[in-house]
Amino acid sequence: MTRIYSYVLRFDDGAAPNPFWKICTLTICKPAIRRTARVGDWVIGTGSKNSKLKDGKKYDLSDSLVYAMRITDKLTLSEYNKFCFEKLTEKIPSWFSKDWRKRMGDCIYDYSKSDEPTLRKGVHNELNVKRDLSGNNALLSTEFYYFGEEPRVIPENLRRIIKKNQGHLRIEDLNILTDFESWISQFNKNKIYAEPQLGFEFKLEPSEEQINKCSTRHKETDKDEIEETIC
Repeated sequence: MTRIYSYVLRFDDGAAPNPFWKICTLTICKPAIRRTARVGDWVIGTGSKNSKLKDGKKYDLSDSLVYAMRITDKLTLSEYNKFCFEKLTEKIPSWFSKDWRKRMGDCIYDYSKSDEPTLRKGVHNELNVKRDLSGNNALLSTEFYYFGEEPRVIPENLRRIIKKNQGHLRIEDLNILTDFESWISQFNKNKIYAEPQLGFEFKLEPSEEQINKCSTRHKETDKDEIEETIC
């Protein structure tokens, strides 16, 4: 059975999810989803009621879809580290790169020397390690839709997929799934329609302040792992 995992993407900065380099990945944050979602399932992020955009203003995007990815592969974090070394080096963070997208790399846990990973310099710091690693897995997608700062308004018949608070929805209702897949199919697959909502913050010179801000924003609690189910 194909399921939809839905949550509010409060801080869309290009790290989680990371839509760059032709594969959308969810490797940090949302550990409960990363533990349980399966190949074939959908993961979707809807907008926040207080989404900050590059004009400095905040907008209510809670009725809109920021991204959707159908999981096409699921790897352990150790396997993902090896995969990035061999096939997707752009996802390994290069914090001082002039290309800000490389700073947002989500392959931040290095297993090359030990079963106990070391933390690469990137968007997370020690504040996030325990919860990141508790997710066990990296979710990969070659069937994704990323709207970023230009999210798409979700039609009325699909509003049930929107999570209203912390945690996530697991949707198993076949009718909802069918309607969602019919709606999302009108958009071009594997396309980044617009930049991340907070991408502008990382186009500045790299700094410790950026890491601290991102790490603090991404810090999750047990409430973020609460699951509600629509059957």
